[in-house]
Amino acid sequence: MSIKKHIPNTITCCNLVSGCIAICYAFVHDPKMALVFIIIGAVFDFFDGMAARLLHVSSPIGKELDSLADVITFGVAPSTIIFSQLSVMDYPNLLLPVADLVPFVAYVMAAFSALRLAKFNLDERQSLGFIGLPTPANALFWGALIVGAHGFFETSSAMTLLLILMMFVSCYLLIAEIPMFALKFKQWGWKGNEVKYIFLLSCVPLLIIFKITAFAIIIAWYVALSIAINIYNRRQSRQPE
Repeated sequence: MSIKKHIPNTITCCNLVSGCIAICYAFVHDPKMALVFIIIGAVFDFFDGMAARLLHVSSPIGKELDSLADVITFGVAPSTIIFSQLSVMDYPNLLLPVADLVPFVAYVMAAFSALRLAKFNLDERQSLGFIGLPTPANALFWGALIVGAHGFFETSSAMTLLLILMMFVSCYLLIAEIPMFALKFKQWGWKGNEVKYIFLLSCVPLLIIFKITAFAIIIAWYVALSIAINIYNRRQSRQPE
């Protein structure tokens, strides 16, 4: 049996293991290391598909294994980061009677991440772009946000409600029928790639100024830009020729 047949699935398993380690760090209130292993998992997630294509060993089991690994790394891991953050926050009087249960609300996002991945596997429209927020982007957003702004979320008991509201917004974005551009280049010229280059160039000053928190800002900017482009394209299509 050829060894190369197992290389992509081995890389995928490395993604899954990275997600498990991220979850362990999140449970002990170390979101920075949890974010590190989410990023490592994302690197493995990028290279498993590339390896499968280069070695011509794509398989149905590889596709299923990839989704299972992504649920762990980009679904359960960021949900656990939110769980840990909610478990140390002050709660408003409204939530005090159920304070012990509130942190578990975070795992609603894991369920929506699994649903988004299942839809992605069956949706043939997402070869050149995405429909809804990709799970790696959502995981990176939450990891960077909690690492960079955990002090902000602990300034007031009202921040608990804000955090939960933001989480439900991200759950919606995961499965929303909103086209979002992918950073895939068929050619490197400016024409046809204007949005991608503008987005990438705008990320540089954000990374310099905001450091880790910049990743959360960049994902939010990516979503906002995708929505703006979608609205513009819809208006253009409605105009009479």
